[in-house]
Amino acid sequence: MGLSDIRESIAGIRGADYADLYASRGTSHSVKYEDGRMDTLSSSQYEGLGVRVAMGESSVYAHAIGTKMSDVNAAMAEASDMSGLAITRCKGEGSLFEGAIRPMPPIETDFLRELDSSLRSECRYLKQVTFRYSASDKSVLIVRGDGSLAEEERFYTSFAVFVVVERGDVVETGYEVRSLKQGLGDFWSSSGLSRPDSPRNIAHSAMERAVKMLDARQCPAGTMTVLLDGRAGGAMIHEACGHGLEADIVQKDFSTFRDKLGAAVANPVVNIVDDATLRGMWGSYSFDDEGTPAARNVLVENGVLKSYMTDILSAKRGGLPLTGNGRRESYHDLPMPRMSNTFITPGSSSFEDMLSGMDSGLLVKKMGGGEVNPTSGDFVFQVTEGYLVENGRVGPLVKGATLAGNGPEALMNIEAVGRDLTLDPGTCGKSGQGVPVTDGQPAILIKKMIVGGADAENAA
Repeated sequence: MGLSDIRESIAGIRGADYADLYASRGTSHSVKYEDGRMDTLSSSQYEGLGVRVAMGESSVYAHAIGTKMSDVNAAMAEASDMSGLAITRCKGEGSLFEGAIRPMPPIETDFLRELDSSLRSECRYLKQVTFRYSASDKSVLIVRGDGSLAEEERFYTSFAVFVVVERGDVVETGYEVRSLKQGLGDFWSSSGLSRPDSPRNIAHSAMERAVKMLDARQCPAGTMTVLLDGRAGGAMIHEACGHGLEADIVQKDFSTFRDKLGAAVANPVVNIVDDATLRGMWGSYSFDDEGTPAARNVLVENGVLKSYMTDILSAKRGGLPLTGNGRRESYHDLPMPRMSNTFITPGSSSFEDMLSGMDSGLLVKKMGGGEVNPTSGDFVFQVTEGYLVENGRVGPLVKGATLAGNGPEALMNIEAVGRDLTLDPGTCGKSGQGVPVTDGQPAILIKKMIVGGADAENAA
């Protein structure tokens, strides 16, 4: 209702370099099951919109709860007051979306009690089991200053398991998650590029990792060759170089990759892609939150930096290609350049050859959280499952390990890239906003990394 009026109003703002309207509405269910009982069961609905007006280096943004034409006019009036620019009031009545918000089917939770009991019967060390199960349905509508219109309905489902095991005075944890851009009906039947896991397999993976860590010994510290298994997760690629390739970070001079387009930033065996078009992946979309169609963007090709990730304003500011990476958490927020599905593409080396070529070092099968300084590229990541390697053979399991280094240096130190790509979901935080992303890599061999460990006496 009234979309033609909105187009004319947005396109007719004199003195604005760019303007748009973003509207969304949705519904969600979430379940937290802990300690053998339902801890939290919640459902929510929302709808709202925002009007953005950009002038030079500054933008004003006004948002309103609701998606009726009266809400559109209220946001436009506020944007006009803040910007000092005249914005024509829209005519018409009704809502930007047709019909009422469609209710979602409830989440089936009966299996959680059975799964909890099964895990506890199989492992005497199990002290705590937590399941988090959520699903959401989000409708998005964007009207841009050029008059174009974009609409999409986005379904998301996620299932995560966290376990705590205890033996004597030793306590360890395990975590596993499956998250896809799919509705509840397709979530367990479709695999996409992700592993075809069942709830039981996910839970067992988390529990088995925790139990194994009970027998792990302290990791020695030192500079080592590190082999990252594809299943280790893409945290290093996401944090150590991904954020540094977002155009707003580059343009604020907060990135170590500033002024590096066309330059070698990694070993020639490294290719890095951000691809929002992958079907069903957690970070995928048909178009971004500015209405730009999703794309497969090559960031690094044969070690050479080819592209930054841009939104509309950073592309205009830097004379850069528009890559479709303008994302926002909700209608409350301004968009900014963000990753979608970011990964190192498969190479030609086998895992066996990379392992057998290591005289000594660390095999990392799973990584946890970490921190990175995008300005310097320095990072620290936790290793949640790692093994010492001696003479090309996998040795003892170790705990307390961290990986420290510098993103650009680590990219240059990658000697080989494996053949099998693994993608893992996550939530990326930036400027107080969280958006769904997927990160990944095949196995990669890094010839020199600083490994932090508790066993200082046996430092490598």
